[in-house]
Amino acid sequence: MVDILHRIGVEKASPTEVYEALTTVDGLAAWWTDQTTGDPEVGGTLEFRFIPGGFDMEVVELEPAKRVHWQVSDGPTEWVGTHVTFDLSEVDGYTIVLFKHEGWAEPVEFMHHCSTKWASYLLSLKQLVETGTGAPAPRDLMISDWH
Repeated sequence: MVDILHRIGVEKASPTEVYEALTTVDGLAAWWTDQTTGDPEVGGTLEFRFIPGGFDMEVVELEPAKRVHWQVSDGPTEWVGTHVTFDLSEVDGYTIVLFKHEGWAEPVEFMHHCSTKWASYLLSLKQLVETGTGAPAPRDLMISDWH
């Protein structure tokens, strides 16, 4: 198994503020994709849609201001069964976000694309919390089609 790993620091924002952007439909839609719907509570399913397709995430665990954990329940074959986590901590005035998209069967080309897109969306999350405006799809940087 292989994983996508990223780390960002969000300046002058508490873990609670970042957590809210990760755990509400409005927050998620403001940094990841405008087309976000669903139930953000544990046991619920969030639906994320993009121009070329989308996926569903089951909310597995929520620890306020510390951790968000989802499991992909529907979407691209390579994603189904993988886990997405955001671990939050506070260091020297920054909220540190440790991101994992783990459980990929192998490092296929699509994984490279997804790693780049995750990085751009995590920077959108940082921008949203720091400035009040993110760059979610479809206003994100378009790098290529999914495949």
